[in-house]
Amino acid sequence: MTRPTFLVQLTDLHIREPGRLAYGRIDTAPYLREAVASVLRLRQAPDAIVITGDLSDFGREAEYAHLAELLAPLGATPLYLLPGNHDERVQLRRSFPMHTYLGDGEFVQFNVAVGPLRLIALDTVTPGASHGSLCSRRLDWLARELEASRGQPVVIAMHHPPFRTLIGHMDDIGLLEGAAELEALVRQHPNVERVICGHLHRAIDVRFGGTVASTAPAPAHQVCLDLAPDAPSAWTLEPPGFRVHAWDGQRLVTHLAASGVFEGPYPFHDNGALID
Repeated sequence: MTRPTFLVQLTDLHIREPGRLAYGRIDTAPYLREAVASVLRLRQAPDAIVITGDLSDFGREAEYAHLAELLAPLGATPLYLLPGNHDERVQLRRSFPMHTYLGDGEFVQFNVAVGPLRLIALDTVTPGASHGSLCSRRLDWLARELEASRGQPVVIAMHHPPFRTLIGHMDDIGLLEGAAELEALVRQHPNVERVICGHLHRAIDVRFGGTVASTAPAPAHQVCLDLAPDAPSAWTLEPPGFRVHAWDGQRLVTHLAASGVFEGPYPFHDNGALID
């Protein structure tokens, strides 16, 4: 049997300068350090890692320099960065010049191979705002890339999820332009195996355009699970995690992985019998 292709998804790192606290309360750097260690402990090494936005907290040079240090233990594993609403495209490119896939155009969009998979990244950032958008130029680019990728399994990566999550304050700053057009486009391409997103700091899965769209938890803080329409904007230190997307040659199988060190593994059986 052919070895599956493994794509790890991290998201919403919110890295500050060393010693600075996000929201005046949480140092996100140790949490990312633990997430990186957890990825390195995976039984199957990833073929690539994608980070779906909010790499930094304010898009500052010192934040990206700190981020580069925290990601350095990943070594030669291919690493793909997407901007989120907390990022700054120009500074991101300046801080990671070796990441040539970031390009030099108005948007950070790219189509790269991860084994037999095509990873197509969409830029949903609206400069100066928290919500996301997909204008006709970004959607037209995606249409061309999907046409060029027919017959290959595709994962679309983006920051803002193109669906309502029922977490009201997050939906207010969700993808406010282009979601319907994106869904119609995805529906025309049944080889799109998954649409993976960030922004929500939670694991959420929705049927979308004939496939599955999902978000992932963050390495540090999570958005509170409160589905009341008027729920306050708040975060919590629920257990952190990340996603592992595995292409087995026929379909994409997605696992939710915990970030951290836990007891085990312990055996179920001893000498072929279930332990009593």
